[in-house]
Amino acid sequence: MRILITGAAGFIGFHTSQYLLNRGDSVIGIDNLNNYYDPSLKEARLNQLRNKDNFLFHKIDIIDKDAIDAVFKAESPDYVIHLAAQAGVRYSLENPYAYIDSNITGFINILEACRHDPVEHLVYASSSSVYGENTKIPFSVKDAVDKPVSLYGATKRANELMAYSYSHLYDLPTTGLRFFTVYGPWGRPDMAYYKFTRNIINGETIDVYNNGKHSRDFTYIDDIVSGVVRAVETIPQSTDQSDIKYKLYNLGNNQPVDLMVYIETLEYIIGERAKLNMLPMQKGDMESTYADIDASKDELGFNPVTPTEVGLANFVKWYNEYYK
Repeated sequence: MRILITGAAGFIGFHTSQYLLNRGDSVIGIDNLNNYYDPSLKEARLNQLRNKDNFLFHKIDIIDKDAIDAVFKAESPDYVIHLAAQAGVRYSLENPYAYIDSNITGFINILEACRHDPVEHLVYASSSSVYGENTKIPFSVKDAVDKPVSLYGATKRANELMAYSYSHLYDLPTTGLRFFTVYGPWGRPDMAYYKFTRNIINGETIDVYNNGKHSRDFTYIDDIVSGVVRAVETIPQSTDQSDIKYKLYNLGNNQPVDLMVYIETLEYIIGERAKLNMLPMQKGDMESTYADIDASKDELGFNPVTPTEVGLANFVKWYNEYYK
């Protein structure tokens, strides 16, 4: 397949690109390599991909419509995996316009490019953050998601609605993937597990919000990649109930872990005790996330298999090797 991946130098984009390249697909990567977190980590990921003959990279910001249109016309991808976005719940409190630019304007540019240079399937990243104030556990794609508690979650829900309208208006097959707390090697330094690991190793205090009364459906990167690839290959079809080629799926581990247990697992793997700074709940945070993945299992064959202790051990091993 000939696949265009936005955010190719990002965490999930890098791993997905690597998987597809290793199996022989052609990947056209797009990334702006911004400084939301250390650009050298993005460059290091990108260098891994550049070793492959079937990888082509364009340094482009998805808010640049002309540049996006030019790449679509020049490269004629069969499929698009749209992972580029402004991530992070807490950063949306500091810089809301970054989320409108990247997650709204950037997404409409991708939709328009897929419309005018038609592709077989657009798969895009949504988030468990769309569930917001939902209290019914586990979270199902059938649940109402009209009460996001962060601007980040609101922009991701907006992406789902925008995709629906394009599927309806232009017969564009789209699939949105609601990712649940993805972790693993080459991860994002702004994520809690990354900060915990760094600070425990360095003997520094870690901030634990809501006094540790959080649980998350931590999902290992290899399991996420398998779900993304299966979603790309499962193109939504018209049915007797609907002629709109549009789907949403949860990609989670279906096994939430208490935050304090997660920290204890890291302590055991690293061989050091964490110094805890217990803090109240932060604005925009959700207390718990828990994915109902029945539809993902039935329709995509999605089957997460990585236990938390294995995934964290793999991350700590990579962290020690990368940072020496």
